[in-house]
Amino acid sequence: MAESLCPRLSPDPSCLDFLKYLFLAWLGIFVGSWVVYMHYSSYSELCRGHVCRMIICDQYKKGIISGSTCRDLCDEHTLVFQHCLSSSPTQQSNLGDQTSLAALVNQIITMADVNRDGKVSLAEAKSIWALLQLNEFLLMLSLHEKEHTSKLLGHCGDLYITEKIPHNSLYGMDVPRFLQPLLPSAIHRLVHQWFAPAWPRRAKIAIGLLEFVEEIFHGTYGNFYICETSFKNVGYNDKYDFKMVNLRKVATEMTIRGFLKGRHCEQNVDCTYGKDCMATCDKLMKQCKNEVVQPNLAKVCGLLQDYLLYGAPSDLREELQKQLRTCMTLSGLASQMEVHHSLVLNNLKTLLWKKISNTKYS
Repeated sequence: MAESLCPRLSPDPSCLDFLKYLFLAWLGIFVGSWVVYMHYSSYSELCRGHVCRMIICDQYKKGIISGSTCRDLCDEHTLVFQHCLSSSPTQQSNLGDQTSLAALVNQIITMADVNRDGKVSLAEAKSIWALLQLNEFLLMLSLHEKEHTSKLLGHCGDLYITEKIPHNSLYGMDVPRFLQPLLPSAIHRLVHQWFAPAWPRRAKIAIGLLEFVEEIFHGTYGNFYICETSFKNVGYNDKYDFKMVNLRKVATEMTIRGFLKGRHCEQNVDCTYGKDCMATCDKLMKQCKNEVVQPNLAKVCGLLQDYLLYGAPSDLREELQKQLRTCMTLSGLASQMEVHHSLVLNNLKTLLWKKISNTKYS
């Protein structure tokens, strides 16, 4: 039988010192790995900044592409890459045939005309066309009036630049990816709680997220669905105003319906667009139905449950928990999508706002 590192019930100081140093060494490795990961994680992406700059500037100098930020990027070198959001294009969005599309078309033409001469050159046309193939860019244009999306600062070819979002997660810190499989979920939750903003600030961020859900439901250009509801896809700025970090996880209703139409299925999971935009499977017809089962609001409330209940004021916690549970049970069926959803959303917003209004956190 193998013996333990220290004999049982033995107060040997040398053995205790050994265990103490062993623990400190492990802790040092853990913290050091975390620091290195956080410092270099932005460089481990598929899209390398210097390679991207070289290719784009080469095409710009040859007159193949154009854009409002090409001069800053290639001639004056005042534009610096900090974080790459996407290394490959996704599917093109379909915004439908609403009459408001005319305003979007005018916006696109104005953006394409970089030198403001009233004409769109071949280079300008190629650049804007390449951008329109990017799902997130088209969605950003359609949602540009909403305060909860990043502002578009400019473009050069198929490269577009947005404002920086200081905090690109609901929580202030996350466990590094290479350590996530090694640590239990309880440790993940503990790390989130340690580094999360104060509860009143979390309430303000949550109100912004709920407002975003309200904005993209029956918006100017139709309905939008969040198809990967994760704390990693939503963030906030230095004023604790909510910002949608990753629009690549948002899809239009028509895009999802096109995906589901005539799709063969054996079970509901076969009718999933993205990660969690799921419809039901008609097992008799072996085809997907075209209505998403779980709406944005129900998924967002599930995301906010741990986020808001931890550290919530004692006089609010019970009612908050009750409203979040009601919200999480909402159905995506058309019969429930109007009055019921609006009522649940407004009740939750009002509950949070009353608690933080007339304070420094509002």
